[in-house]
Amino acid sequence: MASTPIRFGTDGWRGRIAENYTFDAVRRCAHGFAKYLLEVEGDTRPVVIGYDKRFASEHFAAAAAEVLAAHGLHVLLTDTATPTPTISYAVVAQHAAGAVNITASHNPAGDNGFKVRDRHGGAIDPEGLKRIEAAIPDEADDVPRIRLQDGLSSGAIEHFDPKPAYIEQINRLVDLEALRSAGLTVLVDSMWGNGAGWFPTLLNGGSTRVIEIHNQRNPIFPEMSRPEPIPPNVDVGLAATVQHGADVLLVTDGDADRMGLGDEHGRFVDQLRVFGLLAYYMLEVRGERGPIVKTLSTTSMLNKLGKAYGVPVYETGVGFKYVAPKMLEVNALIGGEESGGYAFHGHVPERDGILAGLYLLDMMVRLKRKPSQLVDLLFEKVGAHFYKRIDTPLPPGGRELYEPRIQASKPETIGGLKVDGLQTTDGYKFNLEDGGWLLIRFSGTEPLVRVYCETTHEDRVDAILQDGLRIVGIA
Repeated sequence: MASTPIRFGTDGWRGRIAENYTFDAVRRCAHGFAKYLLEVEGDTRPVVIGYDKRFASEHFAAAAAEVLAAHGLHVLLTDTATPTPTISYAVVAQHAAGAVNITASHNPAGDNGFKVRDRHGGAIDPEGLKRIEAAIPDEADDVPRIRLQDGLSSGAIEHFDPKPAYIEQINRLVDLEALRSAGLTVLVDSMWGNGAGWFPTLLNGGSTRVIEIHNQRNPIFPEMSRPEPIPPNVDVGLAATVQHGADVLLVTDGDADRMGLGDEHGRFVDQLRVFGLLAYYMLEVRGERGPIVKTLSTTSMLNKLGKAYGVPVYETGVGFKYVAPKMLEVNALIGGEESGGYAFHGHVPERDGILAGLYLLDMMVRLKRKPSQLVDLLFEKVGAHFYKRIDTPLPPGGRELYEPRIQASKPETIGGLKVDGLQTTDGYKFNLEDGGWLLIRFSGTEPLVRVYCETTHEDRVDAILQDGLRIVGIA
């Protein structure tokens, strides 16, 4: 029986461990990526391989290393589970051709994944992903490989520590000494993932105190449904923030490329507000200028900030495979998406939950305000905005059932607000008269349909979402 075809979604390929995510499947992906790298970059530069703390990730990473080395590529294999942004920066620091990252990021415990990165450390654009897919063989029988131990003995595979170079880079971007001496109490929830230990390493040594929870390896992710930094997964961390009297809660997802924020009262600050805060920090607090790149699923507050500070705002499809290339094209100041991933100028065009958290702490210190006060400050600039999302699992064939209903719908109002237009760049985005929007989109990584909205009317959020579910055909 032929193997199931492998298709890359918004951020690489993910599958169910032992069902379709197998060692043979990883070897097939590694073969396709090796062919792509050899065609695009040649064999003179190394390739970085890293992994997360999910079940058997280190063994899947070794399988990928064996294949890439068999193609004549020099493999730099991380010596421990490593945050995605650290892996991405290692590509730049090591002058590598690209990277493989064995991670399923924020997916449920039973999943794992295969992320690929280009020589800039960023996501590969859609055309490049198609070329990788085309080079993936149907079977693993003919995929060349060498034994890991043989590769290590010959030097074809080399264990390395990417941490020092990344920390040097962070020191160039953030005044860590100012944060260490700020006297903050920072609660960090690393969601059993790769972010564990990083904030204490960076911030200990002064009057600031860092308290970590969920900082051990536990691939079943207790106390949360998945390592995604949104409610209800962050509820334990929010409660711990109040319990410890912390000034702020920082949450990193399973591979630490995304971050979530809780305020000093134990209230979640949604990802759209965080994106607005980070853009305001770069423009107002740091005084920097440059374009903003945003996915269509994130906040219109960025458009208002762009207008206020005279910088262009570019909108892309969902996923860093669109954001990263656009950031490089326009030399962006900041880029990000609705899921809590943010990238910054002077770094790599890749989401970095660690750096985003440090920037938010720096904003708190420089402005002498706590998170709730920072949100108030943002709203003074752009007005209050309210956001919510509903994810609904799809049965087999669900997209084929529901998508025609969405395409056939012609709503004049949604949630009592006039519909001003429809965008179909990536999903179905209905623009509303208040500058808000409703987006209906099928996930590129999971069998889900997502219904999101943002509005300036707090009392209309639920009505907008319910109208969105009706448009899909889900009561």
